[in-house]
Amino acid sequence: MTGSVRGISFYTRRGSDEVIMRTKGGISKDKINRLPQFEGLRNQQKEWSGCTKFASGARAAFGGLHRLADYNLSSVLNGLGNKLQKVNTTHEKGQRPVCLTPLKEKLDGFNFNRNYPSNSILRVSVTFDIDREHLQATVNIPRINTEIDLLNAQKLPFFRIIIALGTASDMYYREELNDYTPAVEGLHGTSAIINSAWQSTNTILPTQTLTVQMSEKQIVMLTDDISVLLSMAVEFGTVGFTGEPVEVKYAGSGKVLGVR
Repeated sequence: MTGSVRGISFYTRRGSDEVIMRTKGGISKDKINRLPQFEGLRNQQKEWSGCTKFASGARAAFGGLHRLADYNLSSVLNGLGNKLQKVNTTHEKGQRPVCLTPLKEKLDGFNFNRNYPSNSILRVSVTFDIDREHLQATVNIPRINTEIDLLNAQKLPFFRIIIALGTASDMYYREELNDYTPAVEGLHGTSAIINSAWQSTNTILPTQTLTVQMSEKQIVMLTDDISVLLSMAVEFGTVGFTGEPVEVKYAGSGKVLGVR
């Protein structure tokens, strides 16, 4: 069941087949904001704001490929932001930054799917190069024999490969705003994507190279506070109303190839 009964809410969320039950109400917002015994909670709330803003930018840096995810990426990215805060020992609680740049490897190989991880869908070893200075990346995809190299669980007629290059900024607390903001606003959650042509799921494809490039305007804004993320996804499609291939919702899998 879902809905509410006498102060209790029942709801579900994607990636889980369980019904979650939560009671309504609690301590008033005014008391939390005013009373000294809630200072620790206020600090947690401020820092959590930085975590959620970091997560939102990181997710946007995936270039929309998170649409293929089969679980809630936001909660995992929020948790990562919280872990990044905890390693900081130079700022007091309530003001600790969320900095991915010193720990970029935490997102290397980050999968958007749990039921069918990316490597189980496309069973070839891609290589890639990220040119951080010029915000450009290339992905080399070996020959694909779809009969043995592609897991088409839904038996759909088409597939394509999507490459996304994106940027996420470290987050810092600004006392004058009493809030967290990106170090570089214009590079938090930006991305460029390139799609391969739709291909039959019953074919042999030669080696191909895909190149993605961000804009000159974005290149000049690049600083050491920015992480550059390269992601790849395989998306499946079917025949649309016009007879052309169209994507099927949630049909595919993706991951972060690397972070620089």
